[in-house]
Amino acid sequence: MNKFWPPRTAHSQTLISTEDAPGSQLSYEPASWVGFNRCRNFSLLVFFVCCALIFSPSLRPAQQNPAPEKAGNEPAVTKVEPPTWRIGLSSEVMLLISGHNLQANEVACNLPTVTVTHTQSAAAGTYLFVWLKIATDTRSGTAVCRITTSAGKTSFELPLASRSPTAGKFHGLSQSDVIYLIMPDRFANGDPTNDQPADAPNSYDRANPRAYHGGDLRGIREHLPYLKDLGVTTLWLTPILKNGAPQDYHGYGAVDLYAVDPHLGGINDYQQLVSAAHKQEMKIVFDAVINHVGPNHPWVKNPPLPDWFHGTSAQHTDSATPLDRTFYGQNNQPSTNDSFEALVDPHAPPRLSKNLTQGWFVNVLPDLNTENPVVAQYLFQNSIWWAETTGLDGYRLDTFPYVPRKFWAAWHLALRRLYPNLTTIGEVFHPDPSVTSFFMGGQRRYDGIDSGVTTLFDFPLYFTLRDVLQHKAPAGQIAEILRHDSLYNRSDSLVTFFGNHDVVRLSTAASDATGHSQDQGLKTLQLAYGLTLTLRGIPQLYFGDEIGMPGGPDPDNRHDFPGGWSDDPKNAFTADGRTPQQQKIFSYVQTLLRLRREHPVLAQGRLWHLASDDSSYIFERDSEEEKVIVAFNNSKESRQLKIPLKDTPVQDAAGLTTLLGEAYGKIVDNQLELMMPPQSLTIFIAD
Repeated sequence: MNKFWPPRTAHSQTLISTEDAPGSQLSYEPASWVGFNRCRNFSLLVFFVCCALIFSPSLRPAQQNPAPEKAGNEPAVTKVEPPTWRIGLSSEVMLLISGHNLQANEVACNLPTVTVTHTQSAAAGTYLFVWLKIATDTRSGTAVCRITTSAGKTSFELPLASRSPTAGKFHGLSQSDVIYLIMPDRFANGDPTNDQPADAPNSYDRANPRAYHGGDLRGIREHLPYLKDLGVTTLWLTPILKNGAPQDYHGYGAVDLYAVDPHLGGINDYQQLVSAAHKQEMKIVFDAVINHVGPNHPWVKNPPLPDWFHGTSAQHTDSATPLDRTFYGQNNQPSTNDSFEALVDPHAPPRLSKNLTQGWFVNVLPDLNTENPVVAQYLFQNSIWWAETTGLDGYRLDTFPYVPRKFWAAWHLALRRLYPNLTTIGEVFHPDPSVTSFFMGGQRRYDGIDSGVTTLFDFPLYFTLRDVLQHKAPAGQIAEILRHDSLYNRSDSLVTFFGNHDVVRLSTAASDATGHSQDQGLKTLQLAYGLTLTLRGIPQLYFGDEIGMPGGPDPDNRHDFPGGWSDDPKNAFTADGRTPQQQKIFSYVQTLLRLRREHPVLAQGRLWHLASDDSSYIFERDSEEEKVIVAFNNSKESRQLKIPLKDTPVQDAAGLTTLLGEAYGKIVDNQLELMMPPQSLTIFIAD
């Protein structure tokens, strides 16, 4: 998400199983409540990482006690977070209990292997924090815990289970993967009964571009064969958490961090989607928003702790930095990104950057205080719960630079203890690789911190591709931006893309920029696919671009996929339902993805520059098994090039075989001779 997000009972033991809980025990020193003062050093924050227990997908949250209808001082529990938990991975979990009059004198549970280590009442008794120590020999079942106050007693339940097998889950991504970004509400309506849930009246209206349109998780699951046929391997869904406003179809305004938005289905639907995708040998990336919640979250009016957020709804800072672009000698024209330069600059005092990490995003979305170790532990547990409950394969980390790097280091430590192969992808919306590379994991920077993130979205390459294809900037700028790959420790894992849900679709942008017809926009789109699927990195595609869907600024770039609704006049999920132009783009993308599978060098080979100038860029992908040459001509005129091959990885090549495209090429006297048509991309195998 970029900075221009639009306001947008019985107390007897209940056992499920009598089997002992498998799994290994993580060791750590338990902390007292004194340790929950403001985090004073990194090691204390890391401690809370170790408090991760995990919950089985097969369990469901136990029914919580309803709030009492009569007035009085009796305690009542309305919600338990997390709603379920796991045995055998560590020995403690922190529960956030919501309700009324929860100023506890005592909390005790019925299972002898579940011990309350300490509690903390907060917010005038509307919240109660409870830390449970769970022994490794605890059996699957339901812990019933009684809360005793001066005014009475109440109880809550926490289902516990042993960890399910991890085989076939938590795969992580590789260079061979191709990500397909979906906005669930805009893709396909598999279950019309959830179009307008009872607690979200007047939220469904397909004629309103900012309302819910009815797409859901079942709709995505039903169209997995389409995605498999296209050739993508990984699905990234924009956030699926429950949101709180009629215009929050996009998912970035969460009001419950443990619930699926009812417009999209339920936790069962998400689990079924992940399982079905894995059976198709496809992976799922979860969009995690750690930085903030939605403005309608109950915490905003009544936070669990006074410093749960940075500021309040009435008094807070904006996430925008106080810097203008002249500070670092740049022009002062409007920018599409915040000044992350202040975060990566070792000479910048906190005054220049703390708005980014403590301000409310776009001055609207409440900023979670991740420096508070209790908030941090809540978020650690939440991320682990979603991974374990669903078996997902990676996290996309929204607004990555806006969260302090100490938190990310600890969060990744918590995650990697349990899921060493899980991929995380950070969103750093900035065009300068000297800025974006600062946030890459696997390396410590001037602050001594390794963020731990697996990889990043390659926004610098995105901006470059847009400039070259949309604004006719020199093609050599591609070589220039790739020259900065030395700043990253894993540049070949960067996620490359030319479009997403935050920007104008390229087919429309290119048509508007050139003043030409939509045909020109589709031609530009074809070139964008050709480059994105042959350059280094893990490609990410945006739903609908494979059929050339048009789209201006948000929300126009988020139209429904044609055919995802039963009353749509055309069904672009089938070849018969596509127009000739749509089928042309679809077939081109499908072919490129097939070539990428059949020739792994296109995904995993090292990239070498062969030639670069104002209108053309020629490069090679090299491996021990194969050598491929890609010739890109952005000129409106045909071009002839002769490129010396001496002292290049293809200097011993004798000839060329065309894989895709219309350029003519041959090798004569250790020289590559090319005849390239206007605005073309051709792929050759060097024999």
